[in-house]
Amino acid sequence: MPRTSRTTTRWAVSALGAMAALATTVATPASATSTTTSTSTSATSATAGITAAEAAPRAGHYVALGDSFTAGPGIPRQADARCGRSSANYPSLVRADLGITSFTDVSCDGASTVHMEQRQRATGKAPQLDALHRNTRLVTLGIGGNDIGLGEVFARCFRPAGGEVPRDNPCQRSYHRNGTDELDQRIEAAAPKVAAVLKAVHERAPRARVAVVGYPALIGDDVEGCRASLRIADGDIPYVRGTLRRLNAMLRREATAQGHLYVNTHATTAGHDACRPFADRYVEGLTTRPRTRPAAPLHPNAAGERAMAKAVADALVFGPAR
Repeated sequence: MPRTSRTTTRWAVSALGAMAALATTVATPASATSTTTSTSTSATSATAGITAAEAAPRAGHYVALGDSFTAGPGIPRQADARCGRSSANYPSLVRADLGITSFTDVSCDGASTVHMEQRQRATGKAPQLDALHRNTRLVTLGIGGNDIGLGEVFARCFRPAGGEVPRDNPCQRSYHRNGTDELDQRIEAAAPKVAAVLKAVHERAPRARVAVVGYPALIGDDVEGCRASLRIADGDIPYVRGTLRRLNAMLRREATAQGHLYVNTHATTAGHDACRPFADRYVEGLTTRPRTRPAAPLHPNAAGERAMAKAVADALVFGPAR
């Protein structure tokens, strides 16, 4: 592709949101508000055939909490430039599909469990849990990636600077020390933090239905596709893919332990990962094509957010997918 039609991600190692912010210039921000309340019906339906009458009651307040995978950086239109929040992200689509009339989306680039109850310094945003109140009836939560340092993992395991892509597993070896895997330890360390957030959600919105939304499929099993799109060593493909699956498994465990819903977006996006041909991807690779399909590198594009919205709405209406 000509240079003017592609953009290559630069790298930050501190957070998912730091990477996502690099691509938010793809779309012109519409505004810079910290929350979005809307009754419009402009969002594209993600769950054809599901009516509001079949879904949860429309009365009450829906609050979306989460990081950049929830916010949808780079996807038009950007409703909040600081947070990289799109008006076409999965919470906005779920709101439209289920006919919810009271809606607040405070998802934001770089958010971790800490920012549920503390101000996010990088963006100046208030604690996300401040959006909840006793009349809140639905909460979706997409969090955990920044707690385990996925941005750092991607920066270490993917090789955007050029050079030969190895065939072995250098990234996996770098995380294995003294017979233990550092990323497994990070996932387990994040578990009580997620549990604490869920307890805090219940305390602030005791009558709300809570859905913990997992991360979509980023890495598939097409070795050559992954080498081209992510520049990841062959032996590290199953390692990073397994790490993401273990992160989702932890989120499922913590959600179900407290009686909440877990939404399996990995199943909905499988076969549309960043290693697939460009036209088939729901999650972008290292490079994006802003004129063709604006989205942040290594994050869901508009089709990915629609697929995630379908998973959420289907789970709310029909129960969790296995």
